[in-house]
Amino acid sequence: MVDIMTHRGPDDSGVWHEDLNGTGIYLGHRRLSIIDLSSAGHQPMISPCGRYVLVYNGELYNYKELKSDLEACGKTFHSQSDTEVFLQGLIEWGPEALTRYNGMWGFAFFDRSTGDLLLGRDRFGKKPLYYHEDDGRLLFASEIKAILLAASKKFRLDPNVVKRYLEQNLMDDDDETFFEGIRKIPPGHFGTCNVHSNKRLTLHRYWHITDEAAFEGTESQAIERVRELFFDAVSIRLRSDVPVGVLLSGGLDSSAIVAAVKHLQKAQDIVILSSTSRDKRFDESTFIDQVADHLDLPVQKFSFDTDFQDVLGLLSTVVWHHDEPICNFSILAHYLLMQKAKEHGVTVLLNGQGADECLCGYKKYYGFYLQSLLRAGYYLEFLRALHALYKQGTVLNQLSLSEAKRYVGFLSAGKVSILAAALQEQADADKIALGLDGGSVIDRQIADVYRFSVPVITHYEDRNSMALAREIRLPFLDYRLVSLLVQLPVQYKLRDGWTKWVLRKAMEPYLPDTITWRKDKQHFVNAGGEMLKRSLKQQIEAYLNPDSLIYKFGLVDRNNFSALYQQFSEQPADKGNVSFKEIFTPLALEVWLRRFEEYIRPG
Repeated sequence: MVDIMTHRGPDDSGVWHEDLNGTGIYLGHRRLSIIDLSSAGHQPMISPCGRYVLVYNGELYNYKELKSDLEACGKTFHSQSDTEVFLQGLIEWGPEALTRYNGMWGFAFFDRSTGDLLLGRDRFGKKPLYYHEDDGRLLFASEIKAILLAASKKFRLDPNVVKRYLEQNLMDDDDETFFEGIRKIPPGHFGTCNVHSNKRLTLHRYWHITDEAAFEGTESQAIERVRELFFDAVSIRLRSDVPVGVLLSGGLDSSAIVAAVKHLQKAQDIVILSSTSRDKRFDESTFIDQVADHLDLPVQKFSFDTDFQDVLGLLSTVVWHHDEPICNFSILAHYLLMQKAKEHGVTVLLNGQGADECLCGYKKYYGFYLQSLLRAGYYLEFLRALHALYKQGTVLNQLSLSEAKRYVGFLSAGKVSILAAALQEQADADKIALGLDGGSVIDRQIADVYRFSVPVITHYEDRNSMALAREIRLPFLDYRLVSLLVQLPVQYKLRDGWTKWVLRKAMEPYLPDTITWRKDKQHFVNAGGEMLKRSLKQQIEAYLNPDSLIYKFGLVDRNNFSALYQQFSEQPADKGNVSFKEIFTPLALEVWLRRFEEYIRPG
């Protein structure tokens, strides 16, 4: 299990074992050294008294402040590592320590005296932790493949997970995985069990977004508070004993991080990395250059072709690291960017993910907002908001029917399903409602943070980065910032036709107006859709032959999928009723099935 995850931690490894009254306890770890590169940070880490053992994957960004608090409690330290702070915090405060920690983690904490085992995951699931219970055994690991190896058996596919993936492009929306019986510790939860009395894991939730008090103050105070917290979130994520970089895309979120680094006077120690496209339709170089020129900072640019040389080979490599199928082409581009970061010796990377969910950055949120105004009878406000959208040209000119049908059920009415009959019969027939579904816009934001969006983002950010032994840090998913932004009134996020209004105002003094008030943002998915229609079409049709596993396992109806693919191929760019995701997901599923077939039990 340790060896198969060498890519996650090539710097060091360790295994601790003990037999307790006939029960074998094994804790293993792979280390990617970030804080305190010495052997003092070796894991598994055993407390000075010898009673407690910890294995921990992640970073504790506020470890310096916590260390001071623990020293005030009488604790002494023998290293400069955040791991020792994590360990001593659990010893001193128990599971309540998790509410004090600001960071990302998956961990196992064992009490040799009582036989109690504590497994935990950070608030937003930035670090993974899977488990499987069977025949009196509890197996857990950062990646599913380690459990597959140790379980020494084949697993059925979970039909509900497969169905949601193919029909709604949903992944990581609950604690199930594609392998029936392998589950994940949910974000913001810890699990407990006792090796003497009960080896079954009991889950406990330790944090929710609304646990933090909602902001009360004036508009100007809200803008200042957002700026203050954002700068601090960036600052503590720059703590590292290895090289740190920032991924700059040319959009508001990543540009804000670079501007914060400059403001904090840390830019001289930071490498700024950007990916560009040789296809000018999807290239962001102009905006990247504007940020670099305004802040007077150098940028390392990497140019990628929108047409990959070996897309199926790259897909196979990436899904092996993900352990499950992926959901779009941009994940492949992100993986290639991690390769470039490794080539340039940058170990830690800051990225702007999470801002869209916290600040209503996606186009869908304006649809939800308009819907909520109509439902509440605020017709004048509805018309004003609609007029502002038309005037600014920020959302209405970017609407896509193929994307809108994910959130508006009647747009999919009468559509032929690509699901094979066997899967439709086995799986739950009810689709998950992805629209506003009777709640508020803020309720829908919380759903995106915990279920529909952030879990997918953190999954691919972690797997792609750790595949190349890199570490991704996400300032916008600092729990203090998330709680502040999500709970702010919607008008602080959606105003005058703009999304992310309060962040734009907060960063206005630090960025050029062309970035702060930018109306559009290119996405690699646009290029991916064109690839599926043109350069990859013949290759994909040959790959998805009658013997393909998606057909053999009774998951996809070949005739219906072929007809859908043809309909998609005839659509103009970014137009039509068929989303590129409806074509990409069966392809990615097939690639994944071939890579993991030895662990899958049909039926």
